[in-house]
Amino acid sequence: MTTSGPAAIAARRVFLGTTFVPATVRFADGIITAIDAFDPDADTVLPDDAVLLPGLVDTHVHLDEPGRTEWEGFATGTAAAAAGGVTTLLDMPLNSSPVTTTPDALAAKRAAAQGKLAVDIGYWGGAVPENLGALRDLAGAGVVGFKCFLSPSGIDEFGHLDADQLDRALAELATFDGLLIVHAEDPAHLHADGPLGVHYRDFLASRPPESERDAIRLVIETARRTGARVHIVHVSDGSALDDVRAAKADGVRITIETCPHYLTLDAADVPDGAAAFKCCPPIRDRANQDLLWTGVVDGTIDAIVSDHSPSTSELKSEPDFGLSWGGISGVQTGLSAVHTAARARGIRLEQVLPLMTTGPARLAGLGGRGTIAPGQPAHLAIFRPDEETVVDAATLEYRNKMSPWHGQTLTGIVESTYVHGVPVYRRGQPIAARVGHELIAGAEGTHA
Repeated sequence: MTTSGPAAIAARRVFLGTTFVPATVRFADGIITAIDAFDPDADTVLPDDAVLLPGLVDTHVHLDEPGRTEWEGFATGTAAAAAGGVTTLLDMPLNSSPVTTTPDALAAKRAAAQGKLAVDIGYWGGAVPENLGALRDLAGAGVVGFKCFLSPSGIDEFGHLDADQLDRALAELATFDGLLIVHAEDPAHLHADGPLGVHYRDFLASRPPESERDAIRLVIETARRTGARVHIVHVSDGSALDDVRAAKADGVRITIETCPHYLTLDAADVPDGAAAFKCCPPIRDRANQDLLWTGVVDGTIDAIVSDHSPSTSELKSEPDFGLSWGGISGVQTGLSAVHTAARARGIRLEQVLPLMTTGPARLAGLGGRGTIAPGQPAHLAIFRPDEETVVDAATLEYRNKMSPWHGQTLTGIVESTYVHGVPVYRRGQPIAARVGHELIAGAEGTHA
């Protein structure tokens, strides 16, 4: 069942391109039809303390279904996305079971998603040792690109690639211009699995920045040699950005992303045994965070995405940082967290919005997603940038109610989210509609 929405929304501040302007956004049949001057008599007129944003694009979300739906799932994960102003997301090929490394596994995932989508969704495939040489078949089934790990993924059925296998994967993808997105940590620098204790500093030392830096250098050189497209996911090491800058200047086809937790959380503030903060690569110190923000401002970083990677409460309740699950739930709070940290640094909302809209869309080949423009889906978010809220994990839409931002005061809150012109989310109310589409690469009618 769908819910009818307005045919026009007017606001004194509508984010168009790179700036806020007074405008009226008109739409019909789920598509934006016109951008007109501000109309005080439009169906919906936003108050002066609200802004109209394009729906965010989050290209790094683990929904875990089928197989580990108790960790998250399409229903709860896409509801959380809508509550965070995200209207298009891409699902990672793990931690579902089966992992998305074959066309049959993709078909199983698509079947599990039916009727549950509050927002639009596309799928990454996986590149693992077992499917090298068959990546074109998986691309033909509709994935937007391929995820690999250079260190153990934490999921036995999703193996990591060594240097030779990375070369093979990129050489194969170069034959059809496929995209490889890489979890870049060099296992030679990682401590062995096992107990580490409750002190975050010990976990941080177990995954030093050298691991990330060396892995990124390997990806850069392999991409340079093969001519393939590469993207580094969840960059946490700010000192690695100089290598990326140089590679981009040399014409290497590389993009990178970072995440809200790396831009807003400080290793010095992580309490003992607080596994809600554990992720791989880890949250680092404030000086490192400053380097990441420099990369945001100067354009080295192409996207800010959540790496929403939930698990059951039981897996995150283990206080030993070596034994608890490594993943942060953040798809619902990403915009507010980033906006809060940016504002504290004197960085305007319009400077970070492209990294949460058009940046992710561009790297994943999603066309005009993340823009308010005629012909694009009427994916919109009403945001109150000056309103403060205290994060209460119990009120979040996640299946497992955990957040490292629990108890923090954030500035900026999503009031409403529209997907294909339908009001799917309103603050304080249940999800009103499940109108999300699948985005199948190469398929007709996907509205990508």
